Amino acid sequence: MITLGLTGSIGMGKSTTAKMFAEFGVPVWDADAAVHRLYGPGAEGTAAIARIAPVAAGPDGVDRDALRAAVLQDATLLPRIEAAIHPLVAADRRAFLDAARAGGAGLVVLDIPLLFETGADAWLDRVAVVSAPAEAQRARVLSRPGMTESGFEAILARQVPDAEKRKRANYVIETGDGLDPARRAVARIVAELRAEAEKEGRPRHA
Repeated sequence: MITLGLTGSIGMGKSTTAKMFAEFGVPVWDADAAVHRLYGPGAEGTAAIARIAPVAAGPDGVDRDALRAAVLQDATLLPRIEAAIHPLVAADRRAFLDAARAGGAGLVVLDIPLLFETGADAWLDRVAVVSAPAEAQRARVLSRPGMTESGFEAILARQVPDAEKRKRANYVIETGDGLDPARRAVARIVAELRAEAEKEGRPRHA
């Protein structure tokens, strides 16, 4: 089974591109969605946060705003949260991969926002980066409710620069020219990797 990592800096169109892969029948695992599940009512992640930062956890799950505020107030919280949550996310990912493999998938996509930052490229078969011109990225991000220039710059500072991501990727999916060219790029990648999976004797579907 071929594992394709999908990543991209904020505002590049990664989530929309991930949906395109799903439209072509490729199983997609979303790291952010996994965290959302883990932070739900009664979930393992919520229990972990309740032990580390009780103010941010309750019957409805984790309050992400309260958690961010707590992290800003206490610099020791973030590494403790990461140490508790990352293994749970990894377990969720393994369950997805096991299910996809059992279902005969020849190709899967793992949507990981901080793919290079966390070293995930070391164990993935291929990496696709979603990219757009800097001016388009900035316009998209600053149009989001509550986003500011300083907030945008702070997020960028924590991410591997787009130019570096492009250099390290096997594929670059451009979204600056609209959805149709991006969808055609996704179709080419899916066709190429499905053909490779078939050549290696892996199931053709997905």
